[in-house]
Amino acid sequence: MIRRNFLKGLSSLSAISLLKPTDVAASTPELVINDRTYWIEMLTRISFPVLDALSKNKLKESMPVECIAGALEGRKKVTYLEALGRTLAGLAPWLELGPDNTEEGKKRKQFIELSISSIKNAVDPSSGSFMNFTEEKQPLVDAAFLAHALIRAPKQLWGNLDGTTKQQLVNALISTRVIKPYPSNWLLFSAMVEAALFKFSRKDYDPTPVDYAIAQHEAWYKGDGVYGDGPELHVDYYNSFVIQPMILDVLATVNENSPKRNEIIAPYEIRSKRYAEIQERLISPEGTFPPTGRSIAYRCGAFQLLGQMALQKKLPDSLPSEQVRSAMTGMIKKSLEAPNTFDKDGWLTIGFCGHQPEIGETYISTGSLYLCTVAFLPLGLPADDPFWSNPLMEWTSKKAYSGKSFPIDKAIH
Repeated sequence: MIRRNFLKGLSSLSAISLLKPTDVAASTPELVINDRTYWIEMLTRISFPVLDALSKNKLKESMPVECIAGALEGRKKVTYLEALGRTLAGLAPWLELGPDNTEEGKKRKQFIELSISSIKNAVDPSSGSFMNFTEEKQPLVDAAFLAHALIRAPKQLWGNLDGTTKQQLVNALISTRVIKPYPSNWLLFSAMVEAALFKFSRKDYDPTPVDYAIAQHEAWYKGDGVYGDGPELHVDYYNSFVIQPMILDVLATVNENSPKRNEIIAPYEIRSKRYAEIQERLISPEGTFPPTGRSIAYRCGAFQLLGQMALQKKLPDSLPSEQVRSAMTGMIKKSLEAPNTFDKDGWLTIGFCGHQPEIGETYISTGSLYLCTVAFLPLGLPADDPFWSNPLMEWTSKKAYSGKSFPIDKAIH
């Protein structure tokens, strides 16, 4: 039913209709445009069920909660905030472009309105959709993703909220302070919540979690663009799921008025540029990437950092933006077009490539899966940006495995 309503709502937007992704070996200007069209269709296909249901106060009734046996009741306490925070964390940059008279701009208007209604219902204590921000530890994580979304779309998300909802949202963020983060990437969740309070409610800001999170991650830096997740190195995608995107945006936010802002952020950007190089090389000629480490049910969300560096125009010189777009298009296609990635009503299912419930850890449920949206951050670049308008380009592994010249890889020191 949700999927039918979604298609009905888009019937007048023929320019954004469901298309197959471009052939990344092709290079015609027409197909370059369709890369963006495909990304928008896929992102809105993922996001619509969550936002449509929550905007109508029906998320808890409508969203299935898939998880490991015996975990259902616990996951129901936290999975709805997961779905909202993670969906908006990826959708936000595209929404921030705002509505306009193009077909894409009309679609953005639709999703801005859905998002505003969803946030309002999620933070209103009198709403049937009021979400848990304090019980157990998980709400801290997803309050942070919601905070990250606000920072990524301050005009279209925060700016379109009414005064009552703004205060209720601030209250919800503050309430997460009762949750003590683990000594790991979780420190950045507390920091991100405080960064949002700094930006939108300065009087409520507490710098201590920010200072502590940054200091600890500096101590945990292992070299060559990689942080440990805590004192130990974890071979997984958490440098991209959480650590590097949040470090960059927390620092940029709390130092936005500092004359030393660029100086403060510079060493972290150098590391992130190197990690972006590593990420691009992980994408195979076919668009696959290694199913390594925890939380691989977040699928293409593993490449958030690469997408963020493109969005913020901070890609290293070794990575032309159109090369990153081409690689990420192939990766998104491979990650999200496998059979049974979506159920019959359009909700994501647990899996890495398709429906593979056995790869869901104890902390994974349906709402968790929406972190895949953060792969789509470059949609915050306008359609005429070189990221979208330049011709398609083979990425590093595609060149390497076809016997073509490609640049040697070098560590940073």
